[in-house]
Amino acid sequence: MPASTAPRRTLAVLATLPLLALAACGYGSQAKDNGAVKIAAGAKKVEGLDSVRIGYFGNLTHGTALVGMRKGFLQKALGATRVQPAVFNAGPSEIEALNSGSLDIGWIGPSPAINGYTKADGKNLRIVGGSASGGVKLVVDPDKIKSLKDVKGKRIATPQLGNTQDVAFLNWVAEQGWKVDPLSGKGDVTVVRSDNKVTPDAYKAGSVDGAWVPEPTASKLVAEGGKVLLDEASLWPDKKFVITNIIVRQDFLEKHPKVVEAVLKGSVETNKWINAHPDEAKSAANEQLAEDSGKALPTDVLDPAWKSIRFTDDPLASTLNTEAEHAVKAGLLEKPDLTGIYDLAPLNKVLKAEGEPTVDDAGLGVK
Repeated sequence: MPASTAPRRTLAVLATLPLLALAACGYGSQAKDNGAVKIAAGAKKVEGLDSVRIGYFGNLTHGTALVGMRKGFLQKALGATRVQPAVFNAGPSEIEALNSGSLDIGWIGPSPAINGYTKADGKNLRIVGGSASGGVKLVVDPDKIKSLKDVKGKRIATPQLGNTQDVAFLNWVAEQGWKVDPLSGKGDVTVVRSDNKVTPDAYKAGSVDGAWVPEPTASKLVAEGGKVLLDEASLWPDKKFVITNIIVRQDFLEKHPKVVEAVLKGSVETNKWINAHPDEAKSAANEQLAEDSGKALPTDVLDPAWKSIRFTDDPLASTLNTEAEHAVKAGLLEKPDLTGIYDLAPLNKVLKAEGEPTVDDAGLGVK
């Protein structure tokens, strides 16, 4: 049963507490200059802008940004307007960076985008493009969990209270007829909120029995002996659901539409190259991960993780609306009005110029 309005409001507020804590730790680390991307001789600044601040995560689900940075697609599209990248560990901190004006545009998951949009009454952010679908799995200890029904009574990790995977897992649990308090994580299943960086160690130590996580964490767990019990893609029509979008500050979009269009052009060209050269793209993404974090992924993690992600320019808007409904049902969000969260006009302009089909905002675009 849906939670009452009062508990929903309380939980929605509490679910944003990690956002404040992360913001206090800073707005993301400056990505290293890999030395391979140079501004072309004679290139001009877009709209006279010196630089554009672009955020992304060190996750393979942000592969468009990783490859776009590594192979220079983003810089090429921006001419002499220099890309100033920043790497984040979680969506709430990236939202705070956008809200504070210290970031202009970024790759981010659907739940932080929804929370950021609704908290500001639709006045600060816009989703302007898609990036990736899939790449989320339920991985379990095969000695403890042999079937989906065995998940009941076990300890399952998700990355963060109210994050995209947390909402998806709570929704799946509810569909099994099991009950879990969304705030404490206690109930027929114990939900353990654990940073993706430490979840593999928690799994090895036996403190969790499995995890509903994105790549590459899922494949790291498999490399530690875990088994994929469920691929979230199997729960969605056509096995497609949004895992990464491109968002922008509304004031930046209004002041610098050509810059945003250039970033989107770089993203479209990156996705086209990724899908035409999957092995080279996988290597490029791993090189950028190593540059940003100091550590590349081993082959037994990289290969299966990359295969499970689909890179697309389509933001899959209808699935974002469904994910918002899941958050409401879980008691983590009041029913939001997402009308206006999308502005896909710049992306569709780029797609038309590239001879590609345009994409739909599912009725959630600016009026």
